[in-house]
Amino acid sequence: MPPNAEPGIHALRRAIARWQTWWVRLFILTVLVMSYGPVPRLWAVICMVVPLLLFLVRPPARRPEPVVLCAPVRGRWVAFNSPGSRVPSHRVRAHGQMYAVDLLREDTGGPMGMSGTLRGRSPEDYPSFGTPVRAMAAGTVVHATDHVRDHRARDSWPGLIWMLTLEGFLRLLGGSPAILGNRVIIRHDDSTFSAYAHLRRASVTVRPGDEVDVGQTVGQVGNTGNSSEPHLHVQLMDRPRPESAAGLPMRWSGVEVDPEGLSLRWATGYAKPSAVPGFPANGQYFDAPGPR
Repeated sequence: MPPNAEPGIHALRRAIARWQTWWVRLFILTVLVMSYGPVPRLWAVICMVVPLLLFLVRPPARRPEPVVLCAPVRGRWVAFNSPGSRVPSHRVRAHGQMYAVDLLREDTGGPMGMSGTLRGRSPEDYPSFGTPVRAMAAGTVVHATDHVRDHRARDSWPGLIWMLTLEGFLRLLGGSPAILGNRVIIRHDDSTFSAYAHLRRASVTVRPGDEVDVGQTVGQVGNTGNSSEPHLHVQLMDRPRPESAAGLPMRWSGVEVDPEGLSLRWATGYAKPSAVPGFPANGQYFDAPGPR
């Protein structure tokens, strides 16, 4: 059996999950059509329930042991939405995010909490913005996008409400491109794929087909896609397309986790048994070797 071949039911689940964005669109379209005229009840139920059930189908998870990689950043960072505290880390399995993690810098006195303004802060006000993002392992670039503009932080009450309501709904309809924003996806020799998301506009230094080395800069931290403030979203997957990919656990070599250092803003308590051992927990500071 080929390396990526799967049993029939697993292949079917992955094929259905690949079109998850279209199932949502079909559901919304059905609701709109029914609002314009009478529709037989049975037909209405079928047309609404079936796309919703198909949308909930997720690809099968395949790898239980974490893959050892290098950290995608250098210097002192804090982890949140971390698989070190909870799996699924982002509370969803969609788009390959089961073991994803978000990273940001707080060590230079960057802004914290709500801004108290209507518009929110500029992304340049945050210490993470513009920081180099590095490949976690050698491989071949299979996707690179950096044309999406960096938006202002959603650090005001109007901005946060907008993000959690209409903007969130529109990004759901837009699928992975709208959620991840500018991104780079790299294929590694073990047939895993790393994804680096929310990158800064015009910062990506690689293109599809390029060979990259471990630690090579592939872009900069930005604030694109479904992002409340500049940070790096990184994940490991078993397929190149997030829609049809299952998230894979990872562990970073050479990283020093500070057991006493906690960001009160992001810390959410102790790790659960389902979490990835040795990975920074929510709110934990860690130091990655090398220059910043």
